[in-house]
Amino acid sequence: MKKLTVFTPTYNRAYCLGNCYESLKRQTNKDFIWLIIDDGSTDHTKDLVSNWKTESLIDIQYIWQENQGMHGAHNTAYELIETELNVCIDSDDYMPDDAVEKIIMMWEANGSKNVSGIIGLDSNFDGKVIGSMLPTNLKTSTLFDLYYKFGVSGDKKLVYRTDLTKEFPYPIFENEKYVGLAYKYYKLDQQYKMLLMNEVLCCVEYLPDGSSLNMLRQYRKNPKGFTFYRKELMKLPFVSGKFKFRQAVHYVSSCLLDNNFQFIKEAPNKLLTTIAVPLGIMLFLFIKTKTRTV
Repeated sequence: MKKLTVFTPTYNRAYCLGNCYESLKRQTNKDFIWLIIDDGSTDHTKDLVSNWKTESLIDIQYIWQENQGMHGAHNTAYELIETELNVCIDSDDYMPDDAVEKIIMMWEANGSKNVSGIIGLDSNFDGKVIGSMLPTNLKTSTLFDLYYKFGVSGDKKLVYRTDLTKEFPYPIFENEKYVGLAYKYYKLDQQYKMLLMNEVLCCVEYLPDGSSLNMLRQYRKNPKGFTFYRKELMKLPFVSGKFKFRQAVHYVSSCLLDNNFQFIKEAPNKLLTTIAVPLGIMLFLFIKTKTRTV
């Protein structure tokens, strides 16, 4: 059994998936499986991967499924992964040549059942770290504390214990394709900290068809997914009132986008939600105005 699964959700990304493959071929440690979750692609992704598998240079597993969105692809990956650790590398990203080696060395030296995984760095294709470095005076932290207590910024690369990522599956809502992935991460934060590693594990590029550049459209198209996500964040026991209020504003907006007018009755914090209604209405109107063509 290999130690690590690198899983890649992909949807019509045959034009850029090769960069990820080439980086995995270059890994100095081959103790990993590459699991590709093809979320309903209609391009030539399947044929491309079939050719790579015949090369037998790395261990590749390929699964095609009807399109469910990123969170649905993650659900499938977590159901299938059997290695001790896993890390998601998106289809438009790639790993530095020694990333797998660094992950495994870090885990073998410091990993245990007391932590949920490893937090590493993302960089852009020019090698510049995305956002800030991790605190050098800490060996472990929750993901939430990094951002909201210690002031860390920018996307980070998360390596998780597979037994834990099988918990808290993302809900699938009919005709919707988005639920915030951080739902699972913050759930795990309630029980575990993560090891901190100031090493770049992934090189990222934000393409125009990436979800991070289309968030307002995501809000409009996936109101049930965002309603669920904001409700769960409002329930977190370790967050501030300011954080919960911000989630309440987004919760109100998503409920209105879903034509759900029972949102105060269904809210985890009814008083806070009531106070958030005016700003929630303003956000709702802003999203509707900016996404008229959706």
